[in-house]
Amino acid sequence: MLVQRINLQNTPQLDGVTQRDVTFNSNGVELKGTLFTPANATGPLPAAIVTGAWTTVKEQMAGTYARELAGRGFAALAFDFTGWGASSGEDRYKEDPATKTADILAAAEFMTGLDEINSDDVSGVGLCASSGYMAAAVADSPVFKKLALVAAWLHDPAMAEAVYGGPESVANLIDASRAAEQSPQPQILTAASTTDNSAPMYQAPYYTEEDRGLIAEYDNKFSVSTWEPWLTYDAQASADWLTEPTLIICSEAAALPAGAHAYAKRTNAPVREIWLDDVNQFDFYDRADIVRQSADAIADF
Repeated sequence: MLVQRINLQNTPQLDGVTQRDVTFNSNGVELKGTLFTPANATGPLPAAIVTGAWTTVKEQMAGTYARELAGRGFAALAFDFTGWGASSGEDRYKEDPATKTADILAAAEFMTGLDEINSDDVSGVGLCASSGYMAAAVADSPVFKKLALVAAWLHDPAMAEAVYGGPESVANLIDASRAAEQSPQPQILTAASTTDNSAPMYQAPYYTEEDRGLIAEYDNKFSVSTWEPWLTYDAQASADWLTEPTLIICSEAAALPAGAHAYAKRTNAPVREIWLDDVNQFDFYDRADIVRQSADAIADF
């Protein structure tokens, strides 16, 4: 069966959707985003802030979903986090959950200041790794009214140990992270590669494929200083204070379904779950039927 892929590069502009470049500030750092809106829209629009997988930029899955949501009547923002893509930030290519969560909160403040936005109808949409950051931002900010998580990666430190080779392996990575923080020169790896086995995403689909995630805008870089904040991050914790209605779209064939199950069980927020059969993590990013099915479900929610 031929699988159709959908992304900002290999599909024409979606009919009825316009886009414009935007800039906003997060803790003194200038962030760059793309705001997708329905063409010829009148009146305040429901809004969505969309964030993607770790190491990614706005032109990848975040932009794909934002454009799809605009086609369903939303003003949808995808943006580059601090230190990534077109955004500023001196500490480059570091997957820092605290910084990225703060950036989402700054994006929410920016969105509510736009004339075309209904500030009482702002939702957060997180894919993969940013699910944890988005969930925390939604739980922390009264701006957000609903939360949607797609192919959620929601690890806690114990899950991280299981994924990254056990306690000794994780301890070694954290030691490397601390050493990198002390180094006078940034310690930067290639993020994804089919040939370099030091890449954190060695031989990973999507990220290493030029017709999918390996696009010109993708930094494809990874700061070694990432490891400590990433491996010690507890994406499950926000479940304890999340109150907003939540949609989780995932699959048992995704990268970390156990994290999605654990989060849904732990939170007291109202949760709707959609579990798709035989859909892998990367297909959630750009497989046309899955993206459109997921975007339909998010828009309905």
